[in-house]
Amino acid sequence: MSALLEGAELRGVLAVPGSHEGREALRVRLTPAAAAGVPGVDYVDQPTFVLLPIEFDRGVIEIDVAGSLLDDAPDYARGFAGLAFHVADDAFESVYLRPANGLRASPPPPRDQRAVQYFAYPEHPFDRLREERPGVYEAAADIGEGNWHRLRVEVAADAVTASVDGAVVLRAAPLLPAARGGRIGLWVDIGTTACFANLVVEPARETARALRTRR
Repeated sequence: MSALLEGAELRGVLAVPGSHEGREALRVRLTPAAAAGVPGVDYVDQPTFVLLPIEFDRGVIEIDVAGSLLDDAPDYARGFAGLAFHVADDAFESVYLRPANGLRASPPPPRDQRAVQYFAYPEHPFDRLREERPGVYEAAADIGEGNWHRLRVEVAADAVTASVDGAVVLRAAPLLPAARGGRIGLWVDIGTTACFANLVVEPARETARALRTRR
């Protein structure tokens, strides 16, 4: 994936073909308007992503992702980059990486336990989940800023499971209805330039059978 898919939409982001560490990729960052906006309104667990023309309910999404800090990134930026899924008009879910909190950076506690995050927009941003369910929706991972990592998100009726480079790092109950479907997005947040490549989407068998039946 080094170019926008036909039918993709940009939601508060810029996306251009590029390369990172010798690999072709799609490079994504917030628009200047979004980055200059109000936290919690224009960015911070908001719908800031490349919205892809791919419908998804249950199954597996995999992608190579590398998140790096911009030169003008705020102090609290961590290279936020990941996947959005079940994107509809009013809500979506996401699993993203914070590479500056990865074990390769040797961050101080508690940041060392906050490298991978699940959230559900709009009712369950990271800060609410951290306060109400500490340690349940975020986890440690052996990742680093600017490094390529393979992010795998498996979505079932009762769990969202995230793996990084083949190791399961997070498993938590989804916070949107199990029957919900929607589109997939390439998600970024403040102070980050993210590179994405090699997207693979595998619908669950029951979802694939349902799609064939409706055709």
